[in-house]
Amino acid sequence: MSEHTYNVGIYCRLSNDDERDGESVSIENQKLLLRRYVQERGWNEVDTYVDDGYSGTNFQRPGVQRLIADAKAGRINVILVKDLSRFGRNYIEFGQYTEKMFPPNTFMKSAKRD
Repeated sequence: MSEHTYNVGIYCRLSNDDERDGESVSIENQKLLLRRYVQERGWNEVDTYVDDGYSGTNFQRPGVQRLIADAKAGRINVILVKDLSRFGRNYIEFGQYTEKMFPPNTFMKSAKRD
């Protein structure tokens, strides 16, 4: 059995600000949930990517762009989201990212599907 190292990029997004200064409560909750998920599995959390106040229909968000660059550079090989809608709402474009744009050794994982 071969050991595989999972270098995780945590991605969090919320489209509407919850009228709080700084990060929204939902973003904080997503981070807590996903960090616990990573720790329970013994994976490596490399970085957290956040788009607070951005629509999921547009993939030109700063956090997504940084995440994609890190995946292509091999810095991360797992993209972890609370649920797949956090990454994007345009499912056709979402499929293009997961099938064509991410390197072959990178996969997306939803904490909800475990």
